[in-house]
Amino acid sequence: MPLTETPGTEAVPETRLRWWTELPLILLVYACYSAGRLLARGDVTGAVDHGLAILKVEKFLYLNAEHPLNRLFTSQAWIGVPADFWYASLHYLVTPAVLIWLFRSRAVHYRAARTWLMTSTFMGLIGFTLLPTCPPRLLSASHGFVDTMAQYSSYGWWGGEASAPRGMGGMTNQYAAMPSLHVGWALWCGVMLWHYGRTRTTRIAAVAYPLITTIVVMGTANHYFLDAAAGAAVMGLGFLLAPYVSRAADRATAGVRARIAPVSVASRDTEPSAEPSIVSGGCQTSPGEHIPRQRESRFASGAEPSAAPTDAGDGAPAAAR
Repeated sequence: MPLTETPGTEAVPETRLRWWTELPLILLVYACYSAGRLLARGDVTGAVDHGLAILKVEKFLYLNAEHPLNRLFTSQAWIGVPADFWYASLHYLVTPAVLIWLFRSRAVHYRAARTWLMTSTFMGLIGFTLLPTCPPRLLSASHGFVDTMAQYSSYGWWGGEASAPRGMGGMTNQYAAMPSLHVGWALWCGVMLWHYGRTRTTRIAAVAYPLITTIVVMGTANHYFLDAAAGAAVMGLGFLLAPYVSRAADRATAGVRARIAPVSVASRDTEPSAEPSIVSGGCQTSPGEHIPRQRESRFASGAEPSAAPTDAGDGAPAAAR
């Protein structure tokens, strides 16, 4: 997918983005993603029906690549084991790494790229909620699929329930297969590497990463081909909606600032003004004095001083004696 600058997303943000504001935002989105997967467990019977319907459509369209890939991964451990590691870990590592790279090296484009990723992720959560789908590995054995994650679980940290660590399979939704965000996130990473990378290595990685991820999710029996296609479609729709999401966020932020600013100004205006303090109060010199209160110290209280030459000024005649 060619990445073109969309109006409203290519400009430098008015305020510079900081990592201590971006990190909580990304963690919040990921928490919503994880919570959404748990809340969208759905009915198991309905999820199985959805999975079988997808499989039936693929067979009708001659798109059933899952079976030969799954047989290959099952029979060849040197392929199946690395594929399981790929599926269980890389989307947690590569996606944040690309985000950090954009933040540090392509800051002008980071905000648009981040908004695109987050928008697509939330749309994926809608798919999990509306269409819970049983992955191929959880179908009955009569459908010919083998769960490679369970077969090779002794090689990794995952158990037979899912790609989650052993004993934590109950904390993930195994029926969140449609769309495949493994493929969607990999496609996003590929577009970023292709568009903003400057070396042949990044261009090769941009093509290889989403392609291998698509093969892996099918070979490990975690997704159907149509799941992968839906993941790519979600990313495409998210790309189209991201500029509107950015503008809506900007308007919301501007509205909040506009409501906060008058309150701050009003609070400053209502504060009682302090009387100006006289710094030199009581320390002024009177005529004829060189230091404050010189005359008071020379004469008794209530006594009128005589006009001495030193008090009368230079050139004044002395008083008659």
